[in-house]
Amino acid sequence: MEVNQAKEMMGRNKRRTQIKDKFHGENIGESSIGVKLQQLPLFNFEELATATNNFHPQEKLGQGGFGPVYKGTLDDGKEIAVKRLSKASGQGLEEFMNEVVVISKLQHRNLVKLFGCCVEAEEKMLVYEFMPNKSLDSFLFDPVKQKLLDWRKRFNIIEGISRGLLYLHRDSRLKIIHRDLKASNVLLDQKLNPKISDFGIARIFGGDENQANTKRVVGTYGYMSPEYAMHGRFSEKSDVFSYGVLLLEIVGGRRNTSFYNKDDVSLLGYAWKLWREGDICGIVDKVILESETYSRNGNEKEIWRCIHLGLLCVQEFAKDRPTMPTIASMLNNEISDPNTPKQPAFIEARLMSHDVEDRVLLDDVTLTNLDSR
Repeated sequence: MEVNQAKEMMGRNKRRTQIKDKFHGENIGESSIGVKLQQLPLFNFEELATATNNFHPQEKLGQGGFGPVYKGTLDDGKEIAVKRLSKASGQGLEEFMNEVVVISKLQHRNLVKLFGCCVEAEEKMLVYEFMPNKSLDSFLFDPVKQKLLDWRKRFNIIEGISRGLLYLHRDSRLKIIHRDLKASNVLLDQKLNPKISDFGIARIFGGDENQANTKRVVGTYGYMSPEYAMHGRFSEKSDVFSYGVLLLEIVGGRRNTSFYNKDDVSLLGYAWKLWREGDICGIVDKVILESETYSRNGNEKEIWRCIHLGLLCVQEFAKDRPTMPTIASMLNNEISDPNTPKQPAFIEARLMSHDVEDRVLLDDVTLTNLDSR
């Protein structure tokens, strides 16, 4: 037994050295936040292939911009989710390493936990904790599953996402901008508690840095703030905009993109119109309105407050949007007289179709402009 353990340890140390050399060869190496590649938990390809039944289609949990995600079970019985970088993916070693570096040092109950990674030959994989209820969009936009999301569960999800973002922006020792917050990047545990995932395009801010510019605009159509989509400027307020879209989707039970080709009205424009008319119920998912808990518990004020907050988050100018600490205070009803929201950005569906160059615009896909940074 001791001989086998020694061989396994030697094998892992060898793989660490190989991976470190590979990353240095790619001009990535150790990150500026002090994560040492030698200390990262490593898995070999064989054990992950065994855990996922050779990446069998029946074990596939979903498909993202990074590549397919599979369910697996390790020899000790631990369930895992294995994200395998697709060779055809637009993302490469930089995005892969970015996700490893960012999330390996983050610990929060509303962020998905990274167990380790695998880099062998052309294979690049990330190993996460397994989330039995998959992603929020698989519940929220499914005609059957959405009935399981009464208002209390939805409000718990709204609060949990805000806590995760607050940690990223303010409470961790790093300041991290996620840049791709959306329903498919929020995972749900067994009790439907939310965990933010997919940090492949997240950016770390250092010192007093509050805003950055990039020529490489990445994100998802329908969730991107106007200053980021049009000019490549991103900040905490970029994530706040995405959070506002997601909040309105959770309340309304409809995708922001579901309104396309219907009189050129987006979810943001639809919510804004009804808000100005005082028709709050028109915004709210019928599943919530028809539930017994809604009428029995009197959730109207809380729902109104969430819609108000969502509209504040999706305002056109970043300076008008609240910060995550203010959002947390509003959710806790600690701010009795919030600002009146201004007209949202992108109230028409055909946003960006003629203004953004060199990109293909599709519903719910990751967009990338491959200019150099």
